Amino acid sequence: MDCIGFHQSSFTHTFINPKPSNFTFNNAPFIYRHNRSINNALKLTSTCCCAVGLSSGESSSSPSINFATVEAEITQETIDFFSSDAEGDPDRPSPGYSSIEQALVALRQENFVIVVDDGESDDDNVEGSLVMAASHVSSKAIAFMVKHGSGIVSVGMKDDDLERLKLPLMSPENDDGSSSAPSFTITVDAKVGTSTGVSASDRAKTVLALASSESRADDFVRPGHVFPLKYKNGGVLRRAGPTEASVDLVTLAGLRPVSVLSAVVDSEDGSIASMAVLRNLASEHSIPIVSITDLIRYRRKREKLVERSAISSMPTKWGLFQAHCYRSKLDGTENIAIVKGEIGNGQDVLVRVHSECLTGDIFGSRRCDCGSQLDLAMQLIEKEKRGVLVYLTGHEGRGIGLGHKLDAYNLQDQGHDTVEANIELGFAADAREYGIGAQILHDIGVHTMRLMTNNPAKYTGLKGYGLAVVGRVPVLTPITEDNKRYLETKRTKMGHIYGSDLKIPITEFVRELPDL
Repeated sequence: MDCIGFHQSSFTHTFINPKPSNFTFNNAPFIYRHNRSINNALKLTSTCCCAVGLSSGESSSSPSINFATVEAEITQETIDFFSSDAEGDPDRPSPGYSSIEQALVALRQENFVIVVDDGESDDDNVEGSLVMAASHVSSKAIAFMVKHGSGIVSVGMKDDDLERLKLPLMSPENDDGSSSAPSFTITVDAKVGTSTGVSASDRAKTVLALASSESRADDFVRPGHVFPLKYKNGGVLRRAGPTEASVDLVTLAGLRPVSVLSAVVDSEDGSIASMAVLRNLASEHSIPIVSITDLIRYRRKREKLVERSAISSMPTKWGLFQAHCYRSKLDGTENIAIVKGEIGNGQDVLVRVHSECLTGDIFGSRRCDCGSQLDLAMQLIEKEKRGVLVYLTGHEGRGIGLGHKLDAYNLQDQGHDTVEANIELGFAADAREYGIGAQILHDIGVHTMRLMTNNPAKYTGLKGYGLAVVGRVPVLTPITEDNKRYLETKRTKMGHIYGSDLKIPITEFVRELPDL
């Protein structure tokens, strides 16, 4: 499972910060207030604030556009986002999980490991996968995977093996380097020694053939019953998914970097197995169960995927900042971090991770709120005199690219919403990943942050990078006739937070500010 949501049953209109203050800039009000109940619950100084922006020339008396009332849960402040970096040994597993070293031992001994995605340990919406080194597969192992899994047996493979065996992706248009969705190649069966290809014995032979460095492209028939998956270069440090986790684990175990995996399902109803089901399976069969969060932390302790290539002073219309250029060691992509003030101990830093949007950020497109959010975030950091904005390239159109985004605009003009348009084009609703951004923040020295976002997905995977979100800052920018459907879709289908979640129109919220 490649996404995560955080839920709460109620929401108050109190927004908090360790240093209460009210101020206004560019006619945009901004409030901080304490909330002792949350502070007590967290046993730390938690922050959650709301930024409301008005475009230049707009006033608080401008007409507001309200969203329809929907049943949508609101992202809450996080409590358990602290990694072991802040507690001691980075290799110490999360409570209730086996260590990465235990998993590596199991894989070397030709046993299974259960890998759990980056959900909360008591969350029924996690996804767990049975994983084994493909070179160790047997008929018995495949039968076990089919019995407890989805029935789909996948093989995680790196580029060089896929190219050698001439296994192209099912959807090549998704292979632009930015997609966060799993990348399936065409399916295969081993040509020699198999019958229909579907039996446990046949699939084991196919998996072993895929794992062999001696296999050739003509050793397979296509389509088949085994599903090769393309491993994203960089592994869980780039995409926190089960494919990457499985290949990373067998590689760390010193085995050939080809994995076999299958999602575990509940035997009662066929749904994705809950943590309780996963733990029962692990206990009954003595299988180590590990978290992708722990694997990220394990690898991050030993590896680094970004390097800072340049730092320069940069005067802007918002104020004077330092620009840090970071180069990805994976593909050479350059990203920029705009830093204000001294980060110091890295605690309670105001942070915005902003996805590239040429149309909104540069040309001021009114189809989205990206440019307005960027402007407001920079103003907030300048006012705070301490903060970081990470600008991630390659995120155009939520990861689908500029040309595809314009195609999506055309589909939206024909009646599709923004999510439907992405899916119609063959992409995930949101194809972005934030691993590189997390590494940049860690390198700058950020440890705990107040994250400026309306998007709960930006919380995913942060634990493994030694980062903790201690507060969320919803960035409320003007809702216009041009972007209201876009924002409403993101709110209802993707869990984003916008002005109508405050239960009152933004203009009324603005008018109340002087009295607070």
